[in-house]
Amino acid sequence: MSSVTSQFDLTGKTALVTGASSGLGVDFAHALAAAGANVVLAARRRDRLDALAADISAGGGNALAVECDVTDEAQVAAAVAAAVATFGGLHIAVANAGSVPEGGAMPEKMPADLFRQSIDINLTGTFVTATAAARHMLASGGGSIILLASVAGAGGHFNIPVGYAVSKAATIHLAKYLGAHWADRGVRVNAIGPGWFPSEMTDQVLAVPPFRARIEDQTPMARIGQPHELVGTLLLLASDAGSYITGQTIFVDGGMTASIGASPYPAELYELHSQIMPDGLGDRILPAS
Repeated sequence: MSSVTSQFDLTGKTALVTGASSGLGVDFAHALAAAGANVVLAARRRDRLDALAADISAGGGNALAVECDVTDEAQVAAAVAAAVATFGGLHIAVANAGSVPEGGAMPEKMPADLFRQSIDINLTGTFVTATAAARHMLASGGGSIILLASVAGAGGHFNIPVGYAVSKAATIHLAKYLGAHWADRGVRVNAIGPGWFPSEMTDQVLAVPPFRARIEDQTPMARIGQPHELVGTLLLLASDAGSYITGQTIFVDGGMTASIGASPYPAELYELHSQIMPDGLGDRILPAS
């Protein structure tokens, strides 16, 4: 029987991380490199990728920066090809890239173009990344694909941006669907469902005391998560330690999804939506008095 430590070892493996220029993508890249993997860093902001690659290399790891927009199939395919050409294969793909273009707009005010943009980045981009990685993995005998879901996809949370929430609900199902379809050929597909963590995407919300207080009130652990608290789940799903896990979403959320409820949304927060969003997008439509 292999040791517990060796089960999590990624030495000799190559991992692709999209959305690696900021937030959780940076933490994921560092964690995979620390576990021994060669890491291919993919995102649109090349300067940030180069800085991260240099940081990983300075720590004794191997990293390659590849400029990539996940909504462009050709660019994602090129990132996979670069991984194979540089490191000899691709064993792990983390479809982490995401965005919240709709901000705090009320769902009844949501322009269709913002909804489509959110779906394109958060869902279609995830699908494109997974399938590009899978084409190599299926032909080479296996691999692990990790999608980024969210607590936003697990219930009808009040005033989580609707496009983002729908995309994450679909990502949870995508992990089930692809995990089932590719299991017989050695490719595992799972998702991580983070709760609230500090990142470029969430920092503006977490900086507003009423929003921060509401999030903490809805979380049984009464706090937001810290990036290192996602690393164990990431390495479980990426490594041989998770070799019998596929089609699953593991929520790392301080218990939030265990206690989802339609708690009232206070007037103070609705007023903040009105102040933050331009052109009345943050104003609810109310019955005429």
